[in-house]
Amino acid sequence: MPKISLYTTAYCPYCTHAKRLLDSKNINYVEISVDNSPELRAEMEAKSQRRTVPQIFNGDKHIGDCMEIYDFESSGKLSALLA
Repeated sequence: MPKISLYTTAYCPYCTHAKRLLDSKNINYVEISVDNSPELRAEMEAKSQRRTVPQIFNGDKHIGDCMEIYDFESSGKLSALLA
């Protein structure tokens, strides 16, 4: 099963909302904090082509950011996308 990973920062309310949504659906994930870690932030930017957090991945597949996973949830596609 691919693992879900989130690149986050401690001060980001969108990161908190994304984690809350995944927790509510009992979806396990690995949180990768980019706080004080330019190497991890550079890795996130290279993988997602984006600079903002959170960035969410299912294995190597980029899922998107907080707003995108909420859009997937609203359309009923999030569970299938993260399965």
